[in-house]
Amino acid sequence: MTIRHMKIFLAVCEAENSTTKAAKQLNMSQPAVSLAIKELENYYGVRLFDRISRRLFITEAGKTFMEYASRIATLFDDMEKGLRNWDSFGILRVGSSITIGTRFMPAYVQAFASQHPNVDVRVQIGSSETIENLLTINKLDLALLEGTVRSDRLVSSQYMTDTLSIIGPAKPPYLERRVLSMQEFRQQRLLLREPGSGTRELFDQVVRNAGMSLSPAWEAMSTTALINATIRGIGIAALPTRMVSDAIREGTVVELSVEGLEFRRFFSIVHHQDKFLTPFAMAFIELCRNYENEPTDAAPPRIQ
Repeated sequence: MTIRHMKIFLAVCEAENSTTKAAKQLNMSQPAVSLAIKELENYYGVRLFDRISRRLFITEAGKTFMEYASRIATLFDDMEKGLRNWDSFGILRVGSSITIGTRFMPAYVQAFASQHPNVDVRVQIGSSETIENLLTINKLDLALLEGTVRSDRLVSSQYMTDTLSIIGPAKPPYLERRVLSMQEFRQQRLLLREPGSGTRELFDQVVRNAGMSLSPAWEAMSTTALINATIRGIGIAALPTRMVSDAIREGTVVELSVEGLEFRRFFSIVHHQDKFLTPFAMAFIELCRNYENEPTDAAPPRIQ
C-alpha cells in the first residue's frame, strides 16, 4: 500500500465514487484505478466500496479509510512542497470571506509583502462555506473567516470583533426614528447577503434566537449593491459596520437599531487541524492579529 493508492482512492471519492471520472482526472486508465482500489481492499482485508448495479457505494470502512487517507495525503503534500521548495521563494495560499477580503485583505497583504518580499501570497475570496471547503481539501493554507466554522476538521481562533449594522435610506420615516420595535422590524423589506456568507449566518442566527423567521426581499453577494438599494429606498439592509461606515458618514444612509437585538460576531483565523503551518504562515497570522494595534496610516481601502 502506497501514497499513490491513497490518492487514487481519494480521487474516486471526490469523483462521486466513479472510477471512470477519477481515471480521467488522474490521466489513468479506468482498469488501473479499479485495480488500485482492489489492491487496497486486499491489503486491509475490508471492502471499501459496495458494487451494486455497476455503481460504487462507499462502505463504513471506506469512510474511515477516507478520513485517514485525507490526513496522510495532506501531510505528504505539505512535506513535498516544503522540502522541494526549501531554498526557493515561498508560496502562501490564503482564503478569505468576502467582507474581510474586500475591506482588510489588501492591507494585510501589502503589509506582509513589505516584511516578506520573497513570499508569493495567493488569495482566494469567496463565501465562508466555499473557503471552508477549500481548507478541508488542502487547497488553502489558512483563511480569515466571519462567523462560526462548521467543519470539525478545522481549527479556528478569534482575532477581531465585528458588528453588523442595520441601515435604512436617509429619508422619512428613518430620519425621524432610528429605533425599530420587533414588530416594525418584521414588517420591513430586508436586503441581505446570500446564504452561506458569514454576514447572513450571523443575521439568521440572531433573528432565529429572537424567535423570528424572516424572508429577504433581496439577496446579493455584493455589499455595494445592497447599500445602493438601501439608498434608493428599496428596503433596509443588515451589513458589516465596517463596510457601511462611509455611507453612514456621508449621510446617504442612516444607522438603525432594533429593540432587543444585537448583531455581534468575530473574525477568525482558520486552518485544517492537520495542517503544518510554515514560519511564513505563522508570520501572516501574527500580522493579522496585531494589524489594528500597530501605528500605521495604511488604512483599509474605501469601497467605491
